[in-house]
Amino acid sequence: MFVPEEIIETIKMIEYQNLDIRTTTLGINLKDCADKDLDLLKENIYDKITSLGGNLVETANKVSQKYGIPIVNKRISVTPIGLIMGSTVKGLSDEEAVDACVEVGITLDKIAKEVGVDFIGGYSALVQKRATYEEKMLIRSIPKLMTKTDKVCASVNVATTKAGINMYAVKKMGEIVKETSEITKDAIGCAKIVVFCNAPEDNPFMAGAFHGPGEGDAVINAGVSGPGVVRAVVEQLKGKDIGTVSDEIKKTAFKITRMGELVGKEVANELGVNFGIVDLSLAPTPAIGDSIANILEAVGLERCGTHGTTAALAMLNDAVKKGGAMASSNVGGLSGAFIPVSEDAGMIEAVEVGALRLEKLEAMTCVCSVGLDMIAVPGKTPASTLSAIMADEMAIGMINKKTTAVRIIPVPGKDVGDYVEYGGLLGTAPIMPVSEFSSEELIERGGRIPAPIQSLTN
Repeated sequence: MFVPEEIIETIKMIEYQNLDIRTTTLGINLKDCADKDLDLLKENIYDKITSLGGNLVETANKVSQKYGIPIVNKRISVTPIGLIMGSTVKGLSDEEAVDACVEVGITLDKIAKEVGVDFIGGYSALVQKRATYEEKMLIRSIPKLMTKTDKVCASVNVATTKAGINMYAVKKMGEIVKETSEITKDAIGCAKIVVFCNAPEDNPFMAGAFHGPGEGDAVINAGVSGPGVVRAVVEQLKGKDIGTVSDEIKKTAFKITRMGELVGKEVANELGVNFGIVDLSLAPTPAIGDSIANILEAVGLERCGTHGTTAALAMLNDAVKKGGAMASSNVGGLSGAFIPVSEDAGMIEAVEVGALRLEKLEAMTCVCSVGLDMIAVPGKTPASTLSAIMADEMAIGMINKKTTAVRIIPVPGKDVGDYVEYGGLLGTAPIMPVSEFSSEELIERGGRIPAPIQSLTN
């Protein structure tokens, strides 16, 4: 039950502080679509997704209008394609298997455009320990896929706390990202590729969303975003102690989460599917004031990236989770604070003045979601360095038993001081410096970094 005061407060949040439902994501199980015949596989996928998701956009718009709450994105996530390609590629040559994977990806892109969603996720492989033949071929196909599709997002889980880090997969993903950067305009394909440690099965956010093997047949997951609301609250607390700031953020997260769950459940009910989770992640946009960096600066930092940034971010992340957990029993996904550089106006400014560097971002990922996100680096950066950056981030996730990820973009022809413009939610990325010292020998070793002792929890 919402009292009139809460409704008025929510209206103000929407009107003045950029509060919105960032996404309603329909997860769809495709395991029953598997077939040894490629044409039948594609037909099964088409029929399944369009039958369950054909009304997603219309329904989300209807619910948005009913409550007066913007739903910015409507998305679909599917069972990791690497799990359903086995019988289809059996007996094919490597080249034929890669092409078969790409054809499935093109089918997903066609469906996404037909039903009107913003993105479709799940062109994915779960290879934290080892990779099957079909998963190897799917990973190999990612660069080619990115030249032929617009709305398909790819993700590869290369590490978990239980399994350790698959360094063969880390090495390969550095090469895949490098190749993709060289064959897509301004390396835009890399913005749709995520490398994960401990990937959640119910994440509604792109580019890393997929419908996990442990999920049901169809489910709605909602992602709420309110950096502008949190910033406005913190700015009213000048001179207050940090515990008070934390308490007020918790209260705000509680309100935001209730709204997200209400809308998510309504969309699920209208579609006749289960409601899954509400993701508590504070996801920024390039809009002024809708920035995680600005929240941290309102807490008391001259610039995001200076000393104290990691501590302030830890407090913010914890407060958001505590407030959300009190509001709902259906919390999941990533649920933290995103720090994507290109998508956050405050982060961009911090990079420009030299307050924020890649090393500090890596430290910040120890306490937040989701990792090194939308980081643009010089196009000359070698694949081995990209892999090493991924390995560092995977280690943080593995040891800390949390989700971490890397979405890094080596932009051809660009160097430190340059920018690449993507527009929309992807924003503008300043090219950040990386170490020029080589990590190639480490990456060439391959193998698997063993799981830490924390994995023995049974």
